[in-house]
Amino acid sequence: MVKIQKLGLIAGNGQFPFLVLRQAIRQNVPVVVAAIREETFPEIEEFASDSGVSIHWLGLGQLGKLIRLFKEADVTQALMAGQVKHARIFSGKGNSSSKWGVTVPDMKMMRLLASLPRKSTRTLLEGVIGVLEKEGFECIDSTVLLKPLLAESGVLTRRHPNAEEQKDIDYGRSVAREIARLDVGQTIVVKDQAVVAVEAMEGTDATIRRAAQLVGRQRLTVVKVSRPDQDMRFDVPVIGLETFEVLGECNVSALSLDADKTLMIDRDEFIKKADASGIAIVAD
Repeated sequence: MVKIQKLGLIAGNGQFPFLVLRQAIRQNVPVVVAAIREETFPEIEEFASDSGVSIHWLGLGQLGKLIRLFKEADVTQALMAGQVKHARIFSGKGNSSSKWGVTVPDMKMMRLLASLPRKSTRTLLEGVIGVLEKEGFECIDSTVLLKPLLAESGVLTRRHPNAEEQKDIDYGRSVAREIARLDVGQTIVVKDQAVVAVEAMEGTDATIRRAAQLVGRQRLTVVKVSRPDQDMRFDVPVIGLETFEVLGECNVSALSLDADKTLMIDRDEFIKKADASGIAIVAD
């Protein structure tokens, strides 16, 4: 178990940062939140303030400001939690619906972007981690405070996959692992041992919806994996109640996850809803 002295939480979108913050507070871990203006849910400000946690809003490209903030706050370890949309990173555009508008990358970020071998979320986040570590911060596993929410190995629901679903899972996992190895995406949708849809920039939910449209909402199996060399310091596979609603909407009857590497937001509620809907969930 990593001993945390003072944590710098870099918050992206979704519920992931809230979970980390809540656990840090419960475990009396000193924490400073760096919230990304274009990504982080605004509710985090009230959540942090109510708990006496310092929160600072930064633009997506303000890497130099992030480093100064953490040094001034005597942060020793940095933790990334929450998605940062691939398309937004490299488009040069902020969130047009946000009062913050467009954030221009600072010199530290511009130098990093110029040094990247290719434009992908993974290479950017690896680059950010490299810069932070050179500045003296330890970048830690983003699930270090959330181990009970990781999918454990085995069938997680009352219902086991039937024979056809298991064939789809076995086939789908082999294909999904290759797609993940190529850094294309981490989710595929399968029907009758044929790939219906592959995740790219659009994300898990949009991939499932596209698959449902292609097969006329016939039964589907979803397979979500980690990369072969998954770096748990960023981009951890996450699935939550929003995705569960999509599973029901799109007639998904089976879901396969990677054990010990997939974070299940609202895990108990997710499994309870799956049992009520007859969806089989298995982690390998």
